Parts: sequence; C-alpha cells; structure tokens
Amino acid sequence: MKILVIGQGGREHTLVWKIAQSPLVEKIYCAPGNAGIAQIAEPIPMPDNFAELADWAESTNIDLTIVGPENPLAAGIVDVFHERGLKAFGPDKQAAQLEGSKDFAKQLMVENDIPTASYRTFVDADEAIDYIKTNNKSVFVKADGLAAGKGVIPGRTIGEATQAVKTILVDRAFGDAGDSVVIEEELIGEEASFTVLTDGSFCLPFVSSQDHKMSHDGDTGQNTGGMGAYSPAPVMTPELHDYVMEHVVYPTVNGMANIGCPFKGVLYVGLMITDAGPKVLEFNCRFGDPETQVLLPRLKSDLVPLMMACIDGTLDQHADVEWHAEAAACVVMASGGYPNPYQTGKTITGLTDASSIDGVTVFHAGTDRDEENVITAGGRVLGVTALADDLKSAIEQAYRGVDAIHFDDAHWRTDIGYRALSRI
Repeated sequence: MKILVIGQGGREHTLVWKIAQSPLVEKIYCAPGNAGIAQIAEPIPMPDNFAELADWAESTNIDLTIVGPENPLAAGIVDVFHERGLKAFGPDKQAAQLEGSKDFAKQLMVENDIPTASYRTFVDADEAIDYIKTNNKSVFVKADGLAAGKGVIPGRTIGEATQAVKTILVDRAFGDAGDSVVIEEELIGEEASFTVLTDGSFCLPFVSSQDHKMSHDGDTGQNTGGMGAYSPAPVMTPELHDYVMEHVVYPTVNGMANIGCPFKGVLYVGLMITDAGPKVLEFNCRFGDPETQVLLPRLKSDLVPLMMACIDGTLDQHADVEWHAEAAACVVMASGGYPNPYQTGKTITGLTDASSIDGVTVFHAGTDRDEENVITAGGRVLGVTALADDLKSAIEQAYRGVDAIHFDDAHWRTDIGYRALSRI
C-alpha cells in the first residue's frame, strides 16, 4: 500500500512511525512533514487547496490518506477525497463539527443525556459578561471554534472570566474561531483522555491516557496544546471505562448517526473524573497530541487495517486488538515562551544520544533542517517518549532522554505523570 499522512507535528510523526511498521505498507508520503518524519517518509509540499492534493493522490495511486490535524478535517478534506473515490481516514466536514464547534458538541450532549458541564453560548460580549456577573461562579470561557488547543481560558473570578470574554469576542485573539463563546461551569476532578476508533456504528476503545495541558509544573501557567502525556491513566478504572463506553461513547456515535452526521475515524473524549462521575470536557475528531505519542507505542496490533475498517464499516471484525503491557510516558520539549511568542531556528543536539537510551523514541513536532542541523520550527518541538515495565520507570526514562537533548531556551515540565504516581 501507498499511504499519505497529512500534518507536520508530533502526532503525525508518531502515526508515520507506527504505519511504517505495517507489512502492508510499501511507501509513505507526508504533507508537509517535519525533520523527523522525513527520515521515514517522503515529504511533499502541502498544496494550496484540497483538490490539488487529491489530484496528486490520484495520480500517485495512494491507497489510504490519513488526516492528522483537526483543521483540514473541519474544512472538509475527507469530503473532497471521498468524492474522487479515494479512501481517507477521518470524519467528513459535517461530522467534524463535533470538534469544530463547541456549541454543536454541547447541544449534542444535552440532547443525548451525555454527562457534561452546564453551559451557555454567547455572541455578544456584554450579554456574556452580564451572565458571568449574575452567575458569580468559577467558569471556563471557550472559543467556539478551533484554536489549536489554546482557546480555553479559565475564569475563576469575575474579573478573569470577563477578561477572557473580551479576549475572545472583542480582541478577536482567536479570529473567526471566537465568533461566539461557550461559558461553562468549572468541573473539579482529574482529567483523562479516552480514545476510540469508530466506523460510525462499532466503537473500539484504546488504552487509557492522560495529558498535561498547562504550561508549567503543578498545572499552573497557560493552556497549551499539551506538554506531556502518559498511559495507562490509573484514574480510569475498568468500571469507569465501561461507564464511559455506555454513557458517553455510544450515545455520541449513535447521536451523530441519528442527526445524519455519521462519525467515522477517531473519537477523542476529554473527560473530567468528578465526584459525581465522569463528565465530558470536549470532543476531538482526531488523535490527541501528545496522547498519540504514548498510545501508538503501546499498540501491538497493526494500525493500518484498523483504519481501513473504520472507512469500510467492518471495525467489529477487529475487536481483538493487542496491546503491549509496558507503560508509556511522553515529555514535550517546547520553545521558550510557548504558548506565547517564541523564537525558532535554534540548533537541536543530542537526538541520537536520546534515542539510544533503552525504550526511548524521540518524536519530532516543530522541527526543520538547515544545511547541517535539525533546528526548532515551532512551539512544541519534540515529544520524548519512553516505554518501560511500569509508569514510574517510563517517566524516568523519558526524562533521561530529555536530559540528553539541548536547544537554546528549551522549556519542559518536570512533573509529567505526577497525578498517576501519587495514585500508585
């Protein structure tokens, strides 16, 4: 098979790395890729429009296209490929609203009795601020559309919440993604990431994971795309797993089908495990980043047939997926200043040394090459991932990998997995 992967981050490097292990795969292309991806796949330029990319896929006889990021999914890339008779993994434009509009997702949850935080949606800043003052509770203010994981702002005081509304609706910090805001109650508990593959009917759960959204230790600082992850997540007990499948996953997939938006691909459920049980924080319509960096190294089975089965509607024939028993941990090394403005073009050293450590794999996110070196080219630069017999050992090995790598102004959290370790 010839495979095309779309994207250029750590998630896509991990996907390419996993797909390259499949005996079914003869050649992998990636548009546009990064310095790490280029070591195992052929990078191609990302065209200006999806039709040009579909033309290329058709002429190159691509057997399967895998869409990594949310933006092209929300913009309808799968629709364009399917219209040409090309197999593309991921939800179509209508189904991708589940991530592309937080208001759409919240309405779906309310209509299908899926546990989530209470909320209101606003397009007018003054009305939103009046609601915040009247409500007088700790909230989260969320840009309705896609904001690269950064459009969620805590409002634990009236002042913070008011400023968040102004940042999104008045200052337009997230552009069109902030045409409206969802204001929802703050949920107290521990977060977990729940990932399933679905063909629109059958749902295949992955092992549990947890990521770290905040930029600094102790879950302080600013919201980011994710600063690290680990798997398994001890907070997700077998009983909670069954509850989420019954009360969240299947009601979501069935609810989407019932409104004429059958969902095929990856359904990522961001959960808060509260005293009252799991509640949904968000849905994503693709693999999480950096959760992918800890999930796919634990997947023993071939990923490619699972993706094909999602497209073909035969996922129930692949229910016996195998997983490695080892735990996995990923530490994200970011550019200094991220998620605020940061500099790029910093030379990265120590990549070979890190990769030679037992169990360590370095996934590239924001990297490029100059004439001689791998250099930084984004906010999140690397995902240093380790597999080991237990979670504590995996975390220690991941940090050994981090210690071997250097680039100017590198920033990383030093407490990845601290919640899990406290439970263990």
